[in-house]
This record gives sequence, structure tokens and C-alpha cells, in this order.
Amino acid sequence: MERISVFDIFKIGIGPSSSHTMGPWRAAQEFVKDICAQKPLEEIQKIQVFLYGSLAKTGIGHGTDIAVLMGLCNQDPVTIEPEKIPQLIAEIEETQTLPISDTFKIPFDPKKNIHFLFQETLDYHPNGMKFQVNWKDGTTFSEIYFSIGGGFIVKEEKQERHLEQIETVQAEDLPYPVNNGEDLIAHCESCQKSISKVVLINESHWRKEEDIRTGLMQIWETMKNCIFRGAHQEGILPGGLEVQRRAQALNQKLIPSYASYQTAEEWITIIKDLHPNFQKTLKWVSLFALAVNEENAAFGRVVTAPTNGAAGVIPAVLMYYVCFCEEAYEEGIQKFLLTAGELGSIFKKGSTISAAMGGCQAEIGVSSSMAAGALTEVLGGNAEQVLMAAEIAMEHHLGLTCDPIKGLVQIPCIERNTMGAIKAITASQIALESNPKQAKVSLDNVIKTMWETAQDMHSKYKETSEGGLATQVSVNVTEC
Repeated sequence: MERISVFDIFKIGIGPSSSHTMGPWRAAQEFVKDICAQKPLEEIQKIQVFLYGSLAKTGIGHGTDIAVLMGLCNQDPVTIEPEKIPQLIAEIEETQTLPISDTFKIPFDPKKNIHFLFQETLDYHPNGMKFQVNWKDGTTFSEIYFSIGGGFIVKEEKQERHLEQIETVQAEDLPYPVNNGEDLIAHCESCQKSISKVVLINESHWRKEEDIRTGLMQIWETMKNCIFRGAHQEGILPGGLEVQRRAQALNQKLIPSYASYQTAEEWITIIKDLHPNFQKTLKWVSLFALAVNEENAAFGRVVTAPTNGAAGVIPAVLMYYVCFCEEAYEEGIQKFLLTAGELGSIFKKGSTISAAMGGCQAEIGVSSSMAAGALTEVLGGNAEQVLMAAEIAMEHHLGLTCDPIKGLVQIPCIERNTMGAIKAITASQIALESNPKQAKVSLDNVIKTMWETAQDMHSKYKETSEGGLATQVSVNVTEC
């Protein structure tokens, strides 16, 4: 089994969806690289994109067409300025051309060249897509990709690995190979180290420790800045549902009118000095999660954690740790992310982190589980308590459906992140006050159950907008 890095689980990118935006974006980039290696770009006559299954059914709401265009233009989701995306899309639509390189454009009409095949699904995964190029000599070349959740993609002929992974090694090459929770506990017991330390040693197999710590802090900076931006933006989210941003108004209510600040760090200092009571602490945690997912819904820069739709849970719980826990320090932030990342990889290996495969239990449930275990780690819990917290959080998300109204990552997705964050904190507190030896259900048990539940779940509850709230709520949405 391949090794999954923490930096595979946490990816910096653009909202609103890791599987419907980030994955197709990366696949489009990969396809352009492949055709560039075959023939000169001048030989291209036409490029077409075919979207299947969930990518077709909720693609417009999730911005899949926008992501594909950005990938074909070789824009990178990590470095692109989000505010430039609407301008680039407008230029493509106006000129009916696609800038496939800095110096070359091809004719391209998004309405005719991107095909949403609502009634067709490819084998292997619901999030399938095909890219096809027609050469001027009459030949064609095509590739099929699957977006399998969390921004991971696979080619049709390489379904056992993903294309974004920084590096993979076989199990025997890692100091502490981990495929499940039992492995992780065994390593912690044998070497008498914490989970975060075991993960750090494994990560050091790929990178220098200094680079690991720098990378982790970059992830935290991106999360923190996303929270800060979202807490200070007002207006209506795009897509036609007319969803009003709420984080900014809540921030104004919670921050004293006399407070003055310009940066995220100054804002955090003010929050710490407020010493809020329990009720206000809950409001702050909800604000943190709302802020991230409102940014995500607005095509802002977020960190997949482990997905975009669930991107607010882990930042909210981590910000809770930074603002309201006396034990908080920089190394604690790194331990939090190391632990959360390892838990996310265990879920990916044993079940799924794709809502199109497992419903929202695979996104909000997994992120809440990751956050619960990570918080327990930095608050002094032992390895067994960490896994117990992760199990408790997932146990209370089992069966959660994914039913976004009009395919937009807004209702109920944004609020679900607040619920996931609060459940994570609660699960951590329970685990810290419990004896894991007395637990009846292990993390591995709940992951197995989650996968069985995912297989039993009807497809209409798996990110298709064909069931649940998506069909019970009547809304008038202007097509984007």
C-alpha cells in the first residue's frame, strides 16, 4: 500500500470543492502536459471535455467547468490570485479562445466543448472525466481521469495510485508504516513516542525536518488567513442561492467596538484577551468555520482538510486551540496538523474521503474525526485517547448524506462545518476524561462501518443533488 503524506491530505488550493474543483483542475493540467509531450500545440484542432456522474450532476454548482478551464490554461490553484479567475473566464467566453500557453490560443467555446453527461457514469468512481484532443491530421488522443476526493486524481490505467502524491515508498521503507489505527497504536507503544512524533519521523523519510515544519506553518498561515478574510467579508455568495455571508456580522457582534486591528495576528490577540464564556466560545468556533466555508463557496483560497467542502472544521478547531487553550504554542500547531493528517490518511486507506463515494460522512465526518484526534494530541492525550476521540467524532457522523441544494457547496455544507467543529471539540473532551481500555468500538471498527455504510447508501445521497434537502427545498437559482 502506498504511503500518504500529511502534505497530500492538506493541499492549498481554490474552492469550492476538492473533488469537483481541485481534482478536475489538476487533471486538466496533467492532460495539457501529456499533449505537449506528443505534438506541437499548433497541431491542435480542438479540445473537448466530457464530465460524467457526480461531476456532471453538480458540476456547475461546484465550479467544475471553471476549474477545467483554469487547468487547461495552465493556471495553478496554489498560486493563482482568486480574484483574477472571473476575469480569465470572461475573456475565454468573450474571445471563444483558450490560452493553452503564454503564446498560443486555440478556438474553444465552453458551452460546446465542455459536455455534462448527466445520465452516464464511468466505472471505478462517480467523479469521472475524459479529455480529448483532435489533431489537425485527423487523429485523436484522449485520457480518462477520476477525481477520488481530497484533490486526489487517478488516470484510468493507474487506478491504484494518485498523480499528485509527492513521493511514495513501500511499507517496508518507512520507519513506522501505518495502514490503520492498530498499526499506529502499536508503533507508539513500541517506541514510546506520541502519534505526532511517529508521523514526523515518517515524514522525515520524504523531507528534511526543517522543511516539514516550514510546510506545516505555511498550511496554518493559509488556514488562519482564510479565517481572517472570511470574518471580514460581507455580501452574497455566488451561485444564485442568494446566501448571505454571516461570519462578518457575527465577528462584529463578538469584537468590542473599540477594538482596532489590521492583521490576523492582532485579531487573534484581541480574541484571546476577551476571555469569552462558554456560549461565546461556541460562537467563535462557529464563526471560524463559517468564515472558511464562506470563502470556499466564493472560490477563495482554502486548504483541503481533507476536502474543500469540509475545509472549515480543522481550521476552526485549530483556531480554538490557538485562541482558547493555555497550552497553545507553535510546535503544538505542528503536532495538531501532523496528527490530523495521519488520521485522514487512515480514513482514505480504509474507507473514503469522497462524498461522491460515501456521502458527507466521508467529508465532514472525517474532518471532525481528524480534528478531534489532533486536539486530543495537543491537549496531552495519549495515543489511545487520540484514536478514541477520532472514533467518537466519526461515530456520530455515520450515515450523513451529501445533498447540496442546486449542487452548490453552501446549503447545508457551510453550517455542517460548524457542527463538525463543535462535535470534534466535544469528542476530544470526552476522550480526555475517559479510559480507552473500556471503549467498545475502535477507530478501525468505525472506519470499517463507515465504508459499509457508504456502500449501502443510495447514490442520490452521494453528491448528486438528487435526494435529501436538494429535492425538498424549492429555490429559484439563476444558472451561472
